[in-house]
Amino acid sequence: SCSAMDHQPKFFENLSGAGKAIGVLTSGGDAQGMNAAVRAVVRMGIYVNAKVYFIYEGYQGMVDGGDNIVEVSWESVSSILQVGGTVIGSARCKPFRTREGRLQAAFNLVQRGITNLCVIGGDGSLTGANLFREEWSGLLEELAQNGKIDAEAVKKYAYLNIVGMVGSIDNDFCGTDMTIGTDSALHRIIEVVDAIMTTAQSHQRTFVLEVMGRHCGYLALVSALACGADWVFIPEYPPEEGWEDSMCVKLSENRARKKRLNIIIVAEGAIDCHNKPITSEKVKDLVVQRLGFDTRVTILGHVQRGGTPSAFDRILASRMGVEAVLALLEATPDTPACVVSLSGNQAVRLPLMECVQMTQEVQKAMDEGRFLEAVRLRGRSFENNLNTYKLLSHKKPDAELPKTNFNVAVLNVGAPAAGMNAAVRAAVRVGMTEGHKIFAVIDGFEGFARGKIKEISWGDVGGWTGQGGSILGTKRTLPAKYLEKIADQMRTNNINALMVIGGFEAYLGLLELSAAREKYDEFCVPMVMVPATVSNNVPGSDFSIGADTALNTITDTCDRIKQSASGTKRRVFIIETMGGYCGYLANMGALAAGADAAYIFEEQFDIRELQANVEHLTEKMKTSIQRGLVLRNENCNENYTTDFIYQLYSEEGKGVFDCRKNVLGHMQQGGAPSPFDRNFGTKISAKAMQWISKKLKETYRKGKVFANTDDSVCLLGMRRRNLVFQPVAELKSETDFVHRIPKEQWWLKLRPLMKILAKYKTSYDVSDSGQLEHVAMLPKEAETGAI
Repeated sequence: SCSAMDHQPKFFENLSGAGKAIGVLTSGGDAQGMNAAVRAVVRMGIYVNAKVYFIYEGYQGMVDGGDNIVEVSWESVSSILQVGGTVIGSARCKPFRTREGRLQAAFNLVQRGITNLCVIGGDGSLTGANLFREEWSGLLEELAQNGKIDAEAVKKYAYLNIVGMVGSIDNDFCGTDMTIGTDSALHRIIEVVDAIMTTAQSHQRTFVLEVMGRHCGYLALVSALACGADWVFIPEYPPEEGWEDSMCVKLSENRARKKRLNIIIVAEGAIDCHNKPITSEKVKDLVVQRLGFDTRVTILGHVQRGGTPSAFDRILASRMGVEAVLALLEATPDTPACVVSLSGNQAVRLPLMECVQMTQEVQKAMDEGRFLEAVRLRGRSFENNLNTYKLLSHKKPDAELPKTNFNVAVLNVGAPAAGMNAAVRAAVRVGMTEGHKIFAVIDGFEGFARGKIKEISWGDVGGWTGQGGSILGTKRTLPAKYLEKIADQMRTNNINALMVIGGFEAYLGLLELSAAREKYDEFCVPMVMVPATVSNNVPGSDFSIGADTALNTITDTCDRIKQSASGTKRRVFIIETMGGYCGYLANMGALAAGADAAYIFEEQFDIRELQANVEHLTEKMKTSIQRGLVLRNENCNENYTTDFIYQLYSEEGKGVFDCRKNVLGHMQQGGAPSPFDRNFGTKISAKAMQWISKKLKETYRKGKVFANTDDSVCLLGMRRRNLVFQPVAELKSETDFVHRIPKEQWWLKLRPLMKILAKYKTSYDVSDSGQLEHVAMLPKEAETGAI
């Protein structure tokens, strides 16, 4: 599990930034989420008593000095969390590439005592920072020789520490699963694709979409996965010779199957196997000339950089910003410049130059035509995306598919969650590729008992990835009272394996079915569960399908509410979120929306804490930030209800602030699934179906499947850095069945972050951070929390 129980927690109280000055800059292209990173660096820096400076306009501002380097306060970064781009500006800078420019920059930093730099940018910006660090002592000596600084200053400011964070919508930096801005860019692309799909359904049309990614195909690949595109062109995986024919055959086959819409996604850097560019216009002309299809090109361009950052990017950037300050405080003259990155679900520190070298290796491999190597170097997450895309996008002719004679049933259980349909689509298509017959069960275990079962085919699930809710229908009913009838249906339809996509009820359902194995042989088959619930309360998995979409809904709503609050001064909003007893949505929503407090069941609170929060907000109203945001999980406390907290705040805040409340309710389940949920659903479900195939082979004896061991009923979950299959029987000890939550929750470790960023004094366990890892050492097996 993800707790720090196995070693003594180490808190950062002994890390003081007193006497230190930190400069923060954003450089290179802008990316959504950069502001969240800047905010986290500033607030964490001030929290540990360091001075923090904005360096405006990137390296240009560092060279120009003057008003471009300004000390900032806590309030300076208020209201920037939800803003796209970067509020401190970014610029490409020629002078910094020269030694004279760097000399001037060093002088400007020394004047203000800044010897710690936090750089948020791409690999070019980070390489520049590393060179600056290596030259630092030489630059200071030269300044002393020129009489610009004295010998005392050379000694006092002898070392420059550098920590980088990667802000780049292309996700083109090796060593991190996700760069800041990538998830938000995917949101923009998917919004456009969803909009295009509705117009294209009206006419039979082919759309060619060009997305950013000059050197990296990540955005094109993941958006192709997320919308079920017919074809994708990326620089790392050029199409084989004769691709023109294959593509046209595929498009006309799809049209013949009554598919009204074809989508082709082209990365701007797409090439063929001779390194010649493949442009969106070229693809369009080809389709028009060969097939005569009505074809349109849409170039997304800078739309992808725009808009507000997604919840994922805000949380990622906030975590990285705090980690970056910790890394600067712990740095010694011997520490190499490091970059803070994400591996699975953990923040890690990696030597900056190792990451840069590996990133350059990818480009080199592509230039030399070693494309398989380029895909491998991009990392496990990229490779998995590509393999999953290949698996799901092209249906092999029936004659080429294996035939296993196994029947697999797929059902949704529990409340609807965005991304369930993407998971069903992946299960159906991977199952068919493996040679099984796939049966869809309508309306969960209740429908199962009533015999609502039908075979489902490849084409039936086309266009499902972008649909919200559950197309198969889902119910919360548990199987216990229908065991006899479900066993009958399993026998009648000769079902050899079960795949259940759902929330806590799905988990309970599998426990009940495996307990019933003693009585019914029909349940002695492989069963696997894929967690899908907005509450994210399933034991054995850090993430559930649907939680990211819910989190984005909450974050969007909070943004709007904060906007209305800044119009009317001195107002505090109390917002109730879903989640049963699980505080995930309230806690992470608070972190993503920049809330002042979040009340959750997992961390008991009393009247003293409520009083302290009211006083905190009263103090806040005296500053320039005259609004407050408080989130409350629906079941956090039976007596301190949303109404009670609203009335308490209203009474205590009289004359200082007024109060409003808002219950978000079922809005949180709804809408189109986020890119994260589409991809997480697709990848985790594909993996679950492959597990089923393996188990079916292992348990097939004398003409029948018989599986009665614990490891044949599993839950597939994301644990820290890996996707792991865990027998549901083993998860029982980790479950609080009364409150339907895991006994230990990884995200509680992020709770102090929210408090620190809201200006509360708290202790933050930093046991997990602080070790520098090496890029090559990152687990090759890591199946990541990135999408």
